[in-house]
Amino acid sequence: MNKAKILLVDDDPDILTLVAMRLSAAGYEVRTADSGERALAAFSVDRPQVLITDLRMGGMDGMALFEAVNARAPTLPVIVLTAHGTIPDAVAATKRGVFGFLPKPLDSKLLLDQVGQAVRLSGGGNVAGGVDEEWRDGIITRSPKMEDLLRQAKMVAQSDAGVFIHGASGSGKELLARAIHRGSPRAERPFVAVNCAAIPEHLLESELFGHRKGSFTGASYDHKGLIPSADGGTLFLDEIGDMPLPLQAKLLRVLQDREVRPVGATQGQLVDVRVISATHRDLDAEMKAGRFREDLYYRLNVVSLELPVLSERREDIAPLAQHFLRIVAARNGKDMRGIAPDALELMLNAPWPGNVRQLINVVEQVVALSPPGIVPASLVQQALRQEPQQFASLEEARRGFERDYLVRILRITSGNVTRAAKLAQRNRTEFYKLLERHALEPKQFKSQD
Repeated sequence: MNKAKILLVDDDPDILTLVAMRLSAAGYEVRTADSGERALAAFSVDRPQVLITDLRMGGMDGMALFEAVNARAPTLPVIVLTAHGTIPDAVAATKRGVFGFLPKPLDSKLLLDQVGQAVRLSGGGNVAGGVDEEWRDGIITRSPKMEDLLRQAKMVAQSDAGVFIHGASGSGKELLARAIHRGSPRAERPFVAVNCAAIPEHLLESELFGHRKGSFTGASYDHKGLIPSADGGTLFLDEIGDMPLPLQAKLLRVLQDREVRPVGATQGQLVDVRVISATHRDLDAEMKAGRFREDLYYRLNVVSLELPVLSERREDIAPLAQHFLRIVAARNGKDMRGIAPDALELMLNAPWPGNVRQLINVVEQVVALSPPGIVPASLVQQALRQEPQQFASLEEARRGFERDYLVRILRITSGNVTRAAKLAQRNRTEFYKLLERHALEPKQFKSQD
């Protein structure tokens, strides 16, 4: 169990200290901010499980902060505190999506009860102050975008709703599907993955539904089928967009009737499976072209999750590369101590069209070719087979995205202002002024290293 993270915001330093002490004593990891602006900067650095904010503050007030956070992370529970609260305030706030509304002076038991409920809602565990992260084992990320996605995934895992994962090839769709299975009540039952594009069309029906001996040429024995094998657990249909139309109709019947009939059988058998599907295709375009059934799409796509490509989560490149380096080096019996800084910079600037799968491939290549020690930039460049793309200067970035630009660079450099300023093409003095404008502190990012 890791400690659940709480972001606490209040412009009264005494209240900020008191509430932080109460939450810390209850086992939570608490970060504090004395203004809405600083809270928004802290939120960009590290996603909390719960946001607690005062309602009335100078500058950005609590509801303005809620709106800004809610636009980025709509599932994040927000609790609002106020000494000026009225019933209409509470009703208006909850109608806008605020999780809870607590009056000052705070009742400690009420505060902890509400925070506990909020942590559980946001994907936390059942232990006070703790967050169960075993379900997401193997998913390495520092990306706020990925953390938001995982929060949604943990929430939907508790239901039996069909989940549709859309993501480019190599972005980790099966890894996310397995995490949803581990976070669900079906975790102790089978997880069965099927790549619909990898099985020949004439064999796919038999592989999915099973067959009886003698039902077709070559059927020399009874075959159970992958759907019955997933009974009680989760069926993951990868690349569902490649499934032939006739088979789509039969799959729809299975999902509607919860019954599967093996090829050559006269009677069906009941099955209880939770279906997670995924594809890299644009299914809206496939439906318009008549290649994918609309009724099946809506049966599968109860909850939709969008996996970001690796180029949209560059803060994850360095930790993923180091993680894969340890695994590949151990598998090959090589003593690899790390990746050279200039080699990492090449990785950070590469476009990664093949996403995480391409990153794994690059690491495997450099481990195979590198002597024990540090991976050099020359081998990374050779494995990438292309000239690295450079970061855009701040002049090229739109001012509206200036904060996100700075956050991304500070994440990539782990708060190293010299390297960050170099990437942004600014001197240190100018760069510090930009950080001050957005209430960003480099030390916030060093803790992520």
